Amino acid sequence: MVKKKIIAYERVEKPVLNQLKEKFDVNFFKNVDTKNDKEFLEQLKYTEGIIGLELVVDKHLLDNAPNLKVVSNVSVGYNNLDIDELTKRNIMATNTPDVLTDTVADTVFSLVLATARRIPELDYYVKSRQWKESLTSEYFGVDVHHKTLGIIGMGNIGQSIAQRAHYGFDMDILYHSRTPKPEAEKKYNAQYRSLENLLKESDFVILITPLTPETEGLLGIDEFKLMKRSGIFINGSRGKTIVEKDLIKALKEGHIAAAGLGVFEQEPIEQDNPSLGFANVVTPPHTRSSTFETELKMSELAAEKLISAFEGKKPPTLINPIVWDKR
Repeated sequence: MVKKKIIAYERVEKPVLNQLKEKFDVNFFKNVDTKNDKEFLEQLKYTEGIIGLELVVDKHLLDNAPNLKVVSNVSVGYNNLDIDELTKRNIMATNTPDVLTDTVADTVFSLVLATARRIPELDYYVKSRQWKESLTSEYFGVDVHHKTLGIIGMGNIGQSIAQRAHYGFDMDILYHSRTPKPEAEKKYNAQYRSLENLLKESDFVILITPLTPETEGLLGIDEFKLMKRSGIFINGSRGKTIVEKDLIKALKEGHIAAAGLGVFEQEPIEQDNPSLGFANVVTPPHTRSSTFETELKMSELAAEKLISAFEGKKPPTLINPIVWDKR
């Protein structure tokens, strides 16, 4: 029996890649130029499935993939996929939500602690051999416990962050989202606020919305100016949900005290990005879900959904269910 051809792209974990090779004729590509790589374009002609992270699946790619049936994203986000174009061509698209909820919440809350207690800055202070006497007040951080946390985007990850803040740090929770979240209000005593009031009242503001046309550039200089001058901003969303240059301006002019950025407009971050020049800005790479356990689980789920589609079963978390309904 001839195996179906699929393309696997970064990051499909090795154990999962080996399992896929037992079922399919797998071609693996990494950092491929989708418009000019001759081998990739040749394989694309015969490929029925694509699995991986951040491969841009747009009209150009699809024009070269006449046999494609399903694209399985190894991520929650899918802004790399042209969903309208996929739907038009009756190609299923899936993602892997929920599995990384706790992992991302851990990462985002670690940015709260790192910025508040100035962990990276003080770590460098020690490692650069500057710590020679008791610390003076210029190196003090601020408390996290019993402060007010404002969460913009109260989905699963937002609620997981609220759980950590409420039960672990006795924080007061404010939130802003498209729809009320009565469960979060009951569990974590979360209170709904308009975006303006949330920014004004919060000591820490966490942005954790998906990137959509409505949320792109959601926070700019006017919004940052609403925050307390002692306020700390954390972006756990996507780089383009804020106006990055406006955040830099807000930091430079002292409208906010600090920021934790786990995502950036340009990734990997450009070496001349002004964020890198601020000691009060924590800038880890985009690693929100990058733990061994979660990465493996995401790969496994993405593979399961790919296999489901080929077995004639409706994949869970089908992004464009209209394709299935039209079968």
